[in-house]
Amino acid sequence: MLNFGVSGPDRTEQRSLWEAALGDHATALNGTLVRLTDQFDLGWAEIRNAVAQVAGAGASVDEVSLRKACRSQARAKLDGLAKRVGTRSTWEDIILPDREKNTLRDIALHLAHRGTVYGPWGFGRKDQRGAAITALFAGPSGTGKTLAAEILANELDLELYKIDLSQVVSKYIGESEKNLARIFDAAESSGAILLFDEADALFGKRSEVKDSHDRYANIEVSYLLQRMEEYRGLAILTTNMKQALDNAFMRRLTFVVNFRFPDQEQRAAIWGRMFPAACPTEGLDPIKLAQLNISGGNIRSISLNAAHYAAAQEAPLGMAHVLRAARSEYDKLDKALSATEIKGWT
Repeated sequence: MLNFGVSGPDRTEQRSLWEAALGDHATALNGTLVRLTDQFDLGWAEIRNAVAQVAGAGASVDEVSLRKACRSQARAKLDGLAKRVGTRSTWEDIILPDREKNTLRDIALHLAHRGTVYGPWGFGRKDQRGAAITALFAGPSGTGKTLAAEILANELDLELYKIDLSQVVSKYIGESEKNLARIFDAAESSGAILLFDEADALFGKRSEVKDSHDRYANIEVSYLLQRMEEYRGLAILTTNMKQALDNAFMRRLTFVVNFRFPDQEQRAAIWGRMFPAACPTEGLDPIKLAQLNISGGNIRSISLNAAHYAAAQEAPLGMAHVLRAARSEYDKLDKALSATEIKGWT
């Protein structure tokens, strides 16, 4: 028996397949087809189904409708393996220092233009990793790591899938790699952003090799990074244990973004953007609210709880509602609410 390895169509071949499936519509979509093939890695059956989906829905055959159909074709493979996250957040929703925000914009820039750089400009022939983009988002819980991934997905009109590594990592040798392989294999055609949450599940075990278990834990980390480097989209790791990573690991990442605990000025800016315009408020002072020494995630929880308290009273949301919600949040954190933090509130 003879075995032949057959790879899927490359980008040039995929554009030809799109032209064949689109027929007369293809002429007006040349630029669109380049962007579609840069983002999605689809075969003939999936391309044909995507075009049929647009035609069957009676929608205009344009980039928006075709991208939506491509995402639908790829989505079925991943939905059973990872959690799809909504992506309505924008750059206005995140408060970060300019340096970190500019790095996030650089990630978006790389993702949007990698097709040109690695294709016609020839860098793909020099860089064996191809168009993979790997990123580490490091920082305490609630500082905006997932929010940043949502913004990138929304900016680039991509799906975002969140994978909890604490659920993927197995105590049985070889199972973690199998779980990761299934996720990456399913994601290959989608161009989705993969967010590997709780990467501490691996990094927490990465240590000096003292026995076979330590050695295998390090293999798991290496395997994950290898698959990230082979993935043609953006793969993000989140961790609050950056100090546990060695320099060799850090050098293999394309980007590292540090999400630091917000200072008082940043907390005031977060509070100032937390309440929707439609929400009735009275006497809210972001400067005083920023005295609470908490992260953006905690601020969001307090804001939502305060809104529910105000709605129950059929009253505008005020400082008293936020105070009640803050006490509840601090109890949840097993943390004492100091007099300094609520000074001048009443």
